[in-house]
Amino acid sequence: MTTPIAHHLKTCWRSARPPFLVLAPLCAGLAVTGARVDGHAAAGLDIALVLLAALLAHAAVNLFNEHHDFESGLDALTERTPFSGGSGALIERPEAAVAVRLAAHLCLATVVVIGAWFTWRSGPLLLLHGLIGVGLVVAYTGWLTRRPWLCLLAPGVGFGTLMVVGSYQALTGGVSATALAVSLPPMLLVSALLLANQLPDIAADRRVGRYHLAIALGVPRAARGVAALVLAAFLVVPPLVAAAWLPAAAWLMWLALPAALWLARGLWRLPPRARASDVSSLASLLGLNVGVLLASLGLLNLGLWLAG
Repeated sequence: MTTPIAHHLKTCWRSARPPFLVLAPLCAGLAVTGARVDGHAAAGLDIALVLLAALLAHAAVNLFNEHHDFESGLDALTERTPFSGGSGALIERPEAAVAVRLAAHLCLATVVVIGAWFTWRSGPLLLLHGLIGVGLVVAYTGWLTRRPWLCLLAPGVGFGTLMVVGSYQALTGGVSATALAVSLPPMLLVSALLLANQLPDIAADRRVGRYHLAIALGVPRAARGVAALVLAAFLVVPPLVAAAWLPAAAWLMWLALPAALWLARGLWRLPPRARASDVSSLASLLGLNVGVLLASLGLLNLGLWLAG
């Protein structure tokens, strides 16, 4: 017989949305490979702690989001797709809501402890990264989702600027042109991912008081915004390589460009009067968006590793 504790643990695990947590190590991994390009040999324990902190920060965001959406009633209104609408775990196990909230706080507390250790070693600038990061984790679902442009920028800044540059500083004690440059593709791609995944949820999000960019622009214009962000992530690579801020091997990321172009074509060709209720039928485009993101960051990591 399965115990209540086991049910709670399973619900927490599902609410953390583990299939999507690979994004955080890929972003933090850019700090590791970027440091390698710059000639820094980070200790294995430091690398492990940086990757763990990134993973737990992402899990905390997902757990807070799942708990908030359950408490606000959004979970009951959302039509779930494999890439949007949450896990639905708390709809099935509402008695685990307290456990999910506790798990979110425990993940965030562990991130703070790891961050404090690196701040003690690396200096106060890392503290600024940490404070902004914690603020984004806590404020995203309840506050930022009501401010369209901040809601668009927050995921990219969190996974790009803060996670990549902050991890680089934790590993090396400083910041470099490489770290700043390599943070740009994930910043653009992650903001594109979140905007795309909000498209099927427009009607439900509006009913609980959210006002993000997908609501403000409507489906066709928001979808084109996603396409523009994805393509911009590829277009920043050539000037950064030309300026010697990234090594030439960063061009490996462009192996994912054909898929990105196909994605942009599909998003751009949505009919002018497309509605949020139509978007659930476009799960293939949402899936392709996830694939482009993961493949691009994986290839960029590989390029930096080979150049190091």
